[in-house]
Amino acid sequence: MKISQVCAVALVLVVGSVMAFADGIDPKVIINGVNSNSDVTCPPSGCEGVGTNFTFAVPKRGSGTLYFTNTSGVTWTSLALIETGHQIPASAISCSSNLFSSCTEKALGNGNVEILLSAAKCGYNKGIQNGQSFSIKFARDGAGSWPGGLSFSGHANVATVPEPGTIALMVTGLGALVSRRKMWKNRWNS
Repeated sequence: MKISQVCAVALVLVVGSVMAFADGIDPKVIINGVNSNSDVTCPPSGCEGVGTNFTFAVPKRGSGTLYFTNTSGVTWTSLALIETGHQIPASAISCSSNLFSSCTEKALGNGNVEILLSAAKCGYNKGIQNGQSFSIKFARDGAGSWPGGLSFSGHANVATVPEPGTIALMVTGLGALVSRRKMWKNRWNS
């Protein structure tokens, strides 16, 4: 095949995969600090105190903001939010936060979706301090929204372990480097 044909096939595959995931739902999760350099404040009823493991549900209308306070006694450097309703694909969800430096979404083997937020070790975005209030906002892009009442569980300070696929790719790459090095040595010595 010519290079132009290979590029055309690759372009068709990319466009097709993008179209397959363009379903108009695009739900967002936004996690922000409350009362700390923010216009967001706890409601008159107050923010709900939570420990390192807690559960909550998406507001009934599918969008809205929930308010919490970290009462666990420790700073949260990571937070995993696990959707347990099997209704939204991980590829459709987006997240952002001013408290954490990274946010990723992935499908778990049991059909649930995990939204993992991790904090930087230095600088800004160090996570959620003990006693700090924060909000979880459920928003949307496009015509769809979150299903109302969808269940989530939150788990703070979860250990992040590389996926087996990532480890396999790393080992394969190292093996390729070692075999190339041996081949280069053999060519140099002959």
